[in-house]
Amino acid sequence: MSFADLIERVRPAVVSISVRQTPNSATGPSLEGLPPGFEEFFRGRPGRPGGAAPTSLGSGFFIDERGTIVTNHHVIANAEEITIRTSDGRDLQADIVGSDELTDIAVLRVRGSNPRFQFVTFDDSNHLRVGDWVVAVGNPFGLDGTATAGIVSALGRRDAGSTAYVDYVQIDAPINRGNSGGPTFDLNGNVIGVNSAIFSPTGGSVGIGFAIPATTASQVVAQLERGGRVTRGWIGVSIQPLDNDIARSLGLEEARGALIANVVAEGPAARAGLQQGDVILSLDGHRIEDSRDLTQRVGATEVGRNARVEILRNGQRRTLNIRLQERPSEQQLLASVAPNAQNPPPPPQEPGVAGVSASGLGVTVRPLNAEDRTRLSLTANQAGLIITAIAPESDASGKLGVGEVILQADGRAVRTAQELETATGAAQRATRPVLLQVEGRAGRRFVAVDVAAE
Repeated sequence: MSFADLIERVRPAVVSISVRQTPNSATGPSLEGLPPGFEEFFRGRPGRPGGAAPTSLGSGFFIDERGTIVTNHHVIANAEEITIRTSDGRDLQADIVGSDELTDIAVLRVRGSNPRFQFVTFDDSNHLRVGDWVVAVGNPFGLDGTATAGIVSALGRRDAGSTAYVDYVQIDAPINRGNSGGPTFDLNGNVIGVNSAIFSPTGGSVGIGFAIPATTASQVVAQLERGGRVTRGWIGVSIQPLDNDIARSLGLEEARGALIANVVAEGPAARAGLQQGDVILSLDGHRIEDSRDLTQRVGATEVGRNARVEILRNGQRRTLNIRLQERPSEQQLLASVAPNAQNPPPPPQEPGVAGVSASGLGVTVRPLNAEDRTRLSLTANQAGLIITAIAPESDASGKLGVGEVILQADGRAVRTAQELETATGAAQRATRPVLLQVEGRAGRRFVAVDVAAE
């Protein structure tokens, strides 16, 4: 079996991308892990010691005959000038049509009047399976037109990047620095993924590469071509995953859904009546598997559209209608959703102030004082207990931290150790964990803690 015919057909659509970056930006590919002799080849080139301005190297591919190119956002980030080298050796200038950092996709277009370019198309189906042959073509380490082959190693990889909007295709076709933004093809010559990242302890390929699926990339590209940016739906909540303990504390048979940890004031969720502690079970009839699933479904929903949200609250299911808004910037989200996330936790036990033990929970707590409320941006009417000690043998050890604040227990505000003890006792009689809302370094979150038997 040979891939020669396939590679010969698709290679003219693949380009090398050289980006001259703004000063103080990324300094090009690392020399670490290069084979003997290659280090000297790159030293003194743009972006290397003794070279010119910082330069990023990557790959891309034409998706139409007019010169529209798809690549990675990180390849063209901080670009002052973008040069495209075609498979026949021509150097052309290109401009950015649009770029989306959250999916690492960018769209470029070649400047001026040019001849028609040979192009490739995205695969338009979800037939990809683990074990299918794939071929990657790109510009690793500046070596134009390099082709490698392998198989699909895994699908739906969620731990290959920091974004919740991409479930990656894992491939073992060797890809390296410079392959970023290049295409991975199936045996029909369709693009099944856009190469984006590798896992490597050395900086070189160890057979674990990650590509943005064609279904995701094509949707993002379509938006970028239309308006130069991507808009995503937003409901105005911060969410956290459900683990088995939290599911048990809420009376759920399985850890399925997304738990609302915080609601943005005056946001869509707040106006629709959603509350902290609600579990979102479905969106427009689509079952929500976890917090990532909710993020992706909300993001893919049209801005301004009304959606039905099924929630679980206090053991009862109900359906609310919510009108989605456009997702704000990351800076705006950080300010609105987690205003206290950057605050250090309050100090633990103060000299001369006695803590009270919540025996079943295995923690010692004290009430908030004025300094605590200022630190946490809490009003005088808001409840809370500061954890001053944790029993090492308790379930709370490792889940809670000294200095964190318990705001609620089983959906009720707690102002005194007795109120916390009452909630703990009720959970113990029901043989389930107690659900706590906690404020700490990581922001506001829910934690389910098993209660010790007396």
